[in-house]
Amino acid sequence: MPPPADIVKVAIEWPGANAQLIEMDQKRPLSSIIREVCDGWSLSGSEQFALRYADGPQLYITEQSRGDIKNGTILRLAISPARAARQLLERIQSHGIDARLEALKELAKLSADPTFAAEFINMEGIGTLARLVESGTHFGEMLAFTLTAFLELMDHGIVSWDLISLSFIKQIAGYVNQPMVDVSILQRSLAILESMVLNSHSLYHRVAQEITVGQLIGHLQVSNQEIQTYAIALINALFLKAPEDRRQEMASTLAQKHLRSIILNHVIRGNRPIKAEMAHQLYVLQVLTFNLLEERMMTKMDPNDQAQRDIIFELRRIAFDGDADPTGTEKRKAMYTKDYKMLGFTNHLNPAMDFTQTPPGMLALDNMLYLARVHQDTYIRIVLENSSREDKHECPFGRCAIELTRMLCEILQVGELPNEGCNDYHPMFFTHDRAWEEFFCVCIQLLNKTWKEMRATAEDFNKVMQVVREQITRALAMKPSSIDQLKNKLRGLSYTEILRLRQSERMSQDDFQSPPIIELRERIQPEILELIKQQRLNRLCEGSCFRKLGNRRRQEKFWFCRLSLNHKVLHYGDLEESPQGEVPFELLSDKIHVSDIKSVLTGKDCPHMKEKSALKQNKEVLELAFSVLYDPDETLNFVAPNKYEYCIWTDGLCALLGREMGSDLTRSDLDTLISMEMKLRLLDLENITIPEAPPPVPKEPSSYNFTYNYS
Repeated sequence: MPPPADIVKVAIEWPGANAQLIEMDQKRPLSSIIREVCDGWSLSGSEQFALRYADGPQLYITEQSRGDIKNGTILRLAISPARAARQLLERIQSHGIDARLEALKELAKLSADPTFAAEFINMEGIGTLARLVESGTHFGEMLAFTLTAFLELMDHGIVSWDLISLSFIKQIAGYVNQPMVDVSILQRSLAILESMVLNSHSLYHRVAQEITVGQLIGHLQVSNQEIQTYAIALINALFLKAPEDRRQEMASTLAQKHLRSIILNHVIRGNRPIKAEMAHQLYVLQVLTFNLLEERMMTKMDPNDQAQRDIIFELRRIAFDGDADPTGTEKRKAMYTKDYKMLGFTNHLNPAMDFTQTPPGMLALDNMLYLARVHQDTYIRIVLENSSREDKHECPFGRCAIELTRMLCEILQVGELPNEGCNDYHPMFFTHDRAWEEFFCVCIQLLNKTWKEMRATAEDFNKVMQVVREQITRALAMKPSSIDQLKNKLRGLSYTEILRLRQSERMSQDDFQSPPIIELRERIQPEILELIKQQRLNRLCEGSCFRKLGNRRRQEKFWFCRLSLNHKVLHYGDLEESPQGEVPFELLSDKIHVSDIKSVLTGKDCPHMKEKSALKQNKEVLELAFSVLYDPDETLNFVAPNKYEYCIWTDGLCALLGREMGSDLTRSDLDTLISMEMKLRLLDLENITIPEAPPPVPKEPSSYNFTYNYS
């Protein structure tokens, strides 16, 4: 008979004694269980003790967290959090250097525990650590452990960052501004400053006064990618929290300090591969940089503003420079109207009206002016080439430029906040000081070329824009490393190639639709589904690594989850770093019995997706989130590293629970494998050699009635 649900069998250790094997009744008060354990080792004062996990993070067990204890868990009897906090607080203020160092080292480890952190903070522990830093008497390892403990304690959100003193900020900023400082101290100092900026509006201004952008850029020129990541994270935080009127000023300062070229040469083109956190910070910087365009994107043109109207006049002048203006007002007006029509504006009489819709607003006019001034030959060629046509196939430059600008803003999500967990940065945007404008110039030439290839007319405008969007998104997905490489990718994505890709994808999705083939598909489908199910379960047995999302995203913590080989238990546990290969079951201290799993939640239904984040929990993050709900009303929360792993795990968990696997990946795999199997079977039919033989004996008709001629 299985043990009651409220009874868990655990082992409890104590240094120098044999472990106690007990059956823990989860209905009994934890204090009563601890008293019984202490009596087993003849220890008095049970109220001074507590239970902790022996493996992993070794967190304290409380009445609130005791439900996580599973059968077979190894626990450890330890001094209570309050007693540990009191002892460490006394030791870090002692005069002995060695004793203080050991205390700070232990404190740095224990501070990640929320139970201990609450006790230590209640004893004014954070103030004590802050004074140690402000004194300036700690160096090396001692200072590094002090800063680590401080950061871990603040990360629990128990104390407001607004309570931090100016002298503490100056001291931390001093470590960042020093030309030579220990790497571990520099890492923690950058991380503390980033947290200050992200979590307190008032501290943003103080940090911005103490930190020089030039010094932060200097930290990008080192070989240590961790330091580079922390430096870019702080630059991003300052950028993100800066008032709107200061962002352009900050961007100009960063441009003067050659931030882009330094990142390109020392990070993107460095000797080390880009890690996930660095990729995220580069993505954030890319988004924040493009968001500087939002003001122009949302600014309507004022038809009565002469300065703005002069820009349109300049576009006309550059395109038709050789044409002399007629003397009469009416003749000049008629000529301007004709020229604006040839420039492709919708409103020929007053083209300023074309820029009153937002987005793209004035940003479209900025793009057109950049093309006309910087790539003048290309601009004139596009305008004159289309204005000379009389076959209704002219490509309206003005209308196309405006719509293209709107499209590029949508593709690159201009004006959107950075997305937590997204690493989608594009190296080519770091290769040019005017990357946005150059990107537009490449795309407007693509649009003109595609228009000609499609032999389009004005009625085909939307169709052309759809093809161009597909060309651009496919090219961006290839991650070109430069603008020139983008051009090469787009050359290979002609209209003919897009049609071929569409046809190929349509064939792979639809395959054959005749009744016999549909019947064959239905017969094959169950065995293919079983094959996919086994593949999903095998992948779950191999396991996957997931990243923990905390308040400080840059400090990556990982955990691993895998299914037991008999498909009965999910094993999981924390890891210090991302694993290389398979993680043994022995290293995964926690487990969930599959029989206890109630359901699998996805997207916004997941508990961890209902929590607020410093950055935007966008559609991409929601699409990667899933949770396992198990007895008694507990959840194990996941954010998959990518869409593939999300589909593998959600399908696999559904297969474990005997439910339908319904992910996009399963549908795609099902279609692909069925198509392959059908083609193989049809090929076998085609290659059959029928020998001469007597007339066949009559038999029941085949369930297939193929009428195809495979010659």
